[in-house]
Amino acid sequence: MKNTVVVGAQWGDEGKAKITDLLAEYADVIIRYQGGCNAGHTVVANNETYKFHLVPSGVLYKNKFCFIGAGTVIHPETFLKETQELIERGVDLSSLKISPLASITLPYHIDIDGISENNSGKNKIGTTKKGIGPTYSDKIGRYGLKVQDLYDEELLNERLDAVLPLKNKILEKVYGTKTYSKTEMIEYCKKYAEIFRPYICEDWVYKLSETLKQDKKVLFEGAQGIMLDIDYGTYPFVTSSNPIAGGAATGSGIGPTHIENVIGVTKAYVTRVGKGPFITELTDKTGELIRNIGGEFGTTTGRPRRCGWFDAVLSRYCVLVGGLTQMAITKIDVFNDFDELKVCNAYKDKRNGKIYKDYPTNINLHKYLEPVYETFKGWKQDISNAKSTDDLPENAVKYLKRLEELVGIPIKIVSVGPDREQTIILENPFK
Repeated sequence: MKNTVVVGAQWGDEGKAKITDLLAEYADVIIRYQGGCNAGHTVVANNETYKFHLVPSGVLYKNKFCFIGAGTVIHPETFLKETQELIERGVDLSSLKISPLASITLPYHIDIDGISENNSGKNKIGTTKKGIGPTYSDKIGRYGLKVQDLYDEELLNERLDAVLPLKNKILEKVYGTKTYSKTEMIEYCKKYAEIFRPYICEDWVYKLSETLKQDKKVLFEGAQGIMLDIDYGTYPFVTSSNPIAGGAATGSGIGPTHIENVIGVTKAYVTRVGKGPFITELTDKTGELIRNIGGEFGTTTGRPRRCGWFDAVLSRYCVLVGGLTQMAITKIDVFNDFDELKVCNAYKDKRNGKIYKDYPTNINLHKYLEPVYETFKGWKQDISNAKSTDDLPENAVKYLKRLEELVGIPIKIVSVGPDREQTIILENPFK
């Protein structure tokens, strides 16, 4: 048995939800440990498509303890909409629970996020405008509200007295937009308290501790990806939390000594939404072809994703800072009709010819770098029904083997299509 973290090993949108959904069948507990409704996790199961933003992807299985951890930020109305839609589709949410220490996204967080991004001009980061950054900022600044604060009237009044004048001053003096009265915010909080009430788990620390004592299997689900990590990503074009495996410990309340396996999910190519450096980006017809075949449009925003060839330099960096022990490759079937594929194994500085085998964390340097590619023959064959690596064409196997060599960790899961069954599992950490 290995408690396992599933983490994105690119800039998000790698297919983490599908891998989480697959492994959730064998886990006892599934924990979403960071991020908020800026995440968009798509699962295709039994010919139905489910889109998750806050609810852990493993909720489609019955009798699984699904937990939203303290490291997350929750917009109550988005949470309500998502849970109502799942219930209407027949999904049992009786085992879904929320940490009382999770942070709450309030209306002014969304206002500040949206207006700030709109006013940034050429310096836009590409935020989803869901209020995630301002919510995390208040958490770190100790101005935030936790879920448990909604049920303590005295404490709630004290918190609002401290933070609301500051937020109103920003809204009015800096952005010239509407402000909020304390009465208005109290009404919001009463509404939010009722939304969360059925799901709060007050004794979550002890429940999780008991789970570990009983040697049950825990699956940690991250949002976004390692390259969007606030500390280790392409700052400032990052999210406001820690998607890396280390974030699983702080965001769930389970210590790092209990994490034994980290699966890094990566596409057979690379995508990115929003601004920021992307050395292997393809702005030609090939990039457009990958986007159209792969359906590369954001689950949360609908924005077209930027597409490029697989970047092994970036992946090796993700292995190191993300603590990855194995990889899951998704969307390799997108290349079914390609004559040739490319993989970046180094960067070259256009100014002086210097070669970089290791990922340079100074993104100001990236504008001078170009990818050094290896070229592979395509397989010109539909692999969407492959059940094992024996069913894959020789050139597909060669491609995967080379990715393993370049990245330095084994590939244990290969996704050949969107459905749950369209997956080759070479090793299941829970079996």
